Amino acid sequence: MLIALIGVLGFAVGGSPVAAEPDKSDIAEAKDEVAKRSRELNRAQLDLATAESRLQELAGHAERLVEAYNGELVRLRAANTRHEALTANLQGAQAQVEMARRQVAAMAADTYGRLDVNQPVVAVVGEGASFLRRASLLSQLSDEQSAIMKKLHDAQQVQAILQAQAAHALAERQASADEAERLKEAAAEAVEDQLDETKSIKAEKSDLVEQLDAARSKVERMKRAREAKRQASLRVGSTSAPKWARTASAASAGMGGVAAQWALGQLGKPYVWAADGPGSFDCSGLSMRAWERAGIGLDHWTGTQWTSGPHVPLGDLRPGDLLFFGRVSGDPGTIHHVGIFIGRGQMVHAPQTGDVVRIASIWRRDLVGATRPA
Repeated sequence: MLIALIGVLGFAVGGSPVAAEPDKSDIAEAKDEVAKRSRELNRAQLDLATAESRLQELAGHAERLVEAYNGELVRLRAANTRHEALTANLQGAQAQVEMARRQVAAMAADTYGRLDVNQPVVAVVGEGASFLRRASLLSQLSDEQSAIMKKLHDAQQVQAILQAQAAHALAERQASADEAERLKEAAAEAVEDQLDETKSIKAEKSDLVEQLDAARSKVERMKRAREAKRQASLRVGSTSAPKWARTASAASAGMGGVAAQWALGQLGKPYVWAADGPGSFDCSGLSMRAWERAGIGLDHWTGTQWTSGPHVPLGDLRPGDLLFFGRVSGDPGTIHHVGIFIGRGQMVHAPQTGDVVRIASIWRRDLVGATRPA
């Protein structure tokens, strides 16, 4: 009877055992476990945030060097153009000097009747004491003859100026070529480092995510899995143009719509630094080609693309406007990324090595402004 009573008391309604009250040691142990899990979660979240920040820092460093290289190539092309123009002008000036020299020599030969017109001018007019002895000759020259002498003098001055300018342009071209080569090597090294460290950091992030999952409750893990699935679906969609984007760019009046529509057609093509198509692009190569399709020539460099037209308030953006990222200063090299606005706060851009041309939000911490090329 006693045993049966104990049995009855040992069960609640429905046949479930009555839960024993936890003692103080159980409560303390549970609290310690919660505190431990919380510490692990906080530590893993901090490490993950640090890894993400390092990835962004690596990408930004590589991108700055790539755009610096692009900028130096722009300067090198300009230096080549200046040198070629000055060389052509110098050749013309040399021809003018030679023509004037022959006129002076012919004039002197006509005056003396015994001078060789092929002699250098100094042999005709003399120098030092000889020049003084012949000063009377120069004073007797007619106005026409004086004009010939002045023409020679002027031609020689022009020649000297152009020689100095051409020499300076040559030195500038060589310096620019050397700097471009240095930046090319630095950019290649930075991109290589970025790839290596990205691989390492991604492995580290994978371990950290596992640690976070272990520290989270089951409900939190389910929420995170749903969010990861949603983000994955967005990433897949970001390399194909949504209907609204094509409609918006097609409906946009003017050249910007043409540029945006063309950029949408490049989605999924790989990022390659210093590339400008047709199979791969970097950020400024993509924007250059997009606006080239619209009839506007831009340099392959964010530095001059930033100043290629009026700056547009972010509240007045239209498809095709160029969005710039970095830092505004007196040095155009501090702007190191560009994207092409397509509407709804989104842009098409070529992000970084290892990625592809894709759609992304324009709202980044380093957004500095927008330009409408003209």
